Amino acid sequence: MRRLARPKPLFIFLSVIALIALIAIGQYMRLFERAWFNLHTLWQPQSTESIALDQYRVEIEARVIDGLNDDVSALTFDPVRKSLFTVTNKNAELVELSLEGKILRRIALIGFGDPEAVEFISADTYVITDERQQRLIKIHLEKDTTFLDAADAEQMTLGVHMAGNKGFEGLAYDSVGKRLFVAKERDPMLIYEVHGFPHFNPEKSYAVHVINNPKRDAGMFVRDLSSLQYDERSGHLLALSDESRLILELDVDGRPLSTMSISGGRQGLKKTVPQAEGIAMDDDGTLYLVSEPNLFYVFKKPAQP
Repeated sequence: MRRLARPKPLFIFLSVIALIALIAIGQYMRLFERAWFNLHTLWQPQSTESIALDQYRVEIEARVIDGLNDDVSALTFDPVRKSLFTVTNKNAELVELSLEGKILRRIALIGFGDPEAVEFISADTYVITDERQQRLIKIHLEKDTTFLDAADAEQMTLGVHMAGNKGFEGLAYDSVGKRLFVAKERDPMLIYEVHGFPHFNPEKSYAVHVINNPKRDAGMFVRDLSSLQYDERSGHLLALSDESRLILELDVDGRPLSTMSISGGRQGLKKTVPQAEGIAMDDDGTLYLVSEPNLFYVFKKPAQP
């Protein structure tokens, strides 16, 4: 009777190396935490307060923004103008878009460095980030504005984790709490809450407070942050991750509630969103997304019976 061959030492060694590599990749991509969240949601009823991102389906997929060849970065909804704004960082511009992804106007940005995010604050007022210098720049936009000069604008610099080119990638604003959320892309991945900027009342002293939440940031099972959106109705924060191909909903305590994949075959998408850079939500809960270099997406929840 033939004896079973013993595994060769080289095979065992290579198997161990492969297993270690798989575990390391899983940790690096935050796959284990994501899998645990997905498993947990199978038996845990979804919170009635949740936005329920998993229910969204694509309605406009990868529409090219005609006339725009530069890389778009970030997105915000203007509830007064009923339009969207994005920025380009190569030939720096502030670009207004219709809700169907058509260019309405273009405003040249002078002295803004590397603009990466834009956020609506109030009527005609926005904040733009300069990623490399970590500046927050408040701008005022009129109907006839054709260019904006950073030298004429109110601005502040946070100056945290200045090394490298992984700076401020996303903004979101809580108009009730007067909080400006600022996302640092990664290395490390953080979300700051800025209180006191932009400054609204010149009669009061200028006091800025910056708060971070390490527990919340550690619990986000994504690889990077590309954009943020604050939902005024629920008080929840949406975080977009390009590397993880995911939108994550965080409740008021920073706990993950729901997710939405932007990979091909999910949410009705035919193809994966190539490089998601900005997300915005309108008054009806419709989600808008832009991807480099110039692609436009719209996601909506199906009508409830």
